Amino acid sequence: ETTSGAIVIRSTNGGTAGLSGSLFFSTGTSKASNSGSVYIGTGAATAGRAGAVVVSVGSGTSGAGGGVLVNAGRSTLNTGGAVRISSGQGTATTSGAVVIR
Repeated sequence: ETTSGAIVIRSTNGGTAGLSGSLFFSTGTSKASNSGSVYIGTGAATAGRAGAVVVSVGSGTSGAGGGVLVNAGRSTLNTGGAVRISSGQGTATTSGAVVIR
């Protein structure tokens, strides 16, 4: 095999008069220990370019475009969670850029 398969998870279209559905990815809650984590990533490539993780929001025709919210968790008894954005390390060259526009 030269290519692995794709997995597509999507809600159905809303049609001409309705809304499309929402997707929720979540772990369960925990009262006695830590809750689980949600990981989204691509595999490594030894002879080519590694895949990308793309978060894309749809555009609006008559309303505003959708937003992107990155929100770290809060804590009542400890430090809140951190939001980290970092570029990839270049072993033979420089690391990638972080662009916020």
